[in-house]
Amino acid sequence: MSVDLVIVGCGGHGREVLGIVRAVNAAAAGPPPWRVRGFADDRPSEVNLKRVQRLEVPYLGGTARLTEQPAGTYLALGIGDPAARRAVDGRLAAYGLPAAVLVHPDATVGPDVVHGEGLIAFPGARVTTNVTLGRHVHLNQNSAVAHDCELGDHVSVNPLGAVSGDCRLGDGVLIGAGAVVLQKLRVGDGATVGAGACVVRDVPAGTVVKGVPAR
Repeated sequence: MSVDLVIVGCGGHGREVLGIVRAVNAAAAGPPPWRVRGFADDRPSEVNLKRVQRLEVPYLGGTARLTEQPAGTYLALGIGDPAARRAVDGRLAAYGLPAAVLVHPDATVGPDVVHGEGLIAFPGARVTTNVTLGRHVHLNQNSAVAHDCELGDHVSVNPLGAVSGDCRLGDGVLIGAGAVVLQKLRVGDGATVGAGACVVRDVPAGTVVKGVPAR
């Protein structure tokens, strides 16, 4: 039996989430797990609305329309920026709708991995073993999280980002595309690691580091 799903955010990240849903459905042995009811977005651009239309999925309107969805409808937050995703997650809590866990068939989630609701693992994402992931963590294309790591809520690891073993990432951390966090390091809440950076020492909360080594 398929479960109703609404994707919140119809920008590029949200439309990529739709691709994950379709891949999950196509790989299912039985009935497709998800029935996408449409996209909800409070401020969609005209360009993105046209792109959604090409995907033949309806635009439902703003997030206030979530009150009209059937009981048991799940949400997927198709929002790439961790701070924005955290803000939307907080607002949508009042609707009481559960968050979907979406793992692309070409992603790998290994043994002894614990995750909160809303995990989205994009194609090629790799999570190994003894890893804890918070709420609404997004692991983008070909990213990697190694053994014994802890990632807080609303963390994003962008494409080709790599988190080495025994690292701790706080809430709302962004690991930029192609960036690397070396083993046993700590990245504080709300910190950003720039694209292509190599983190060789702990990163304080709320800071932005970039470069090799990251500063």
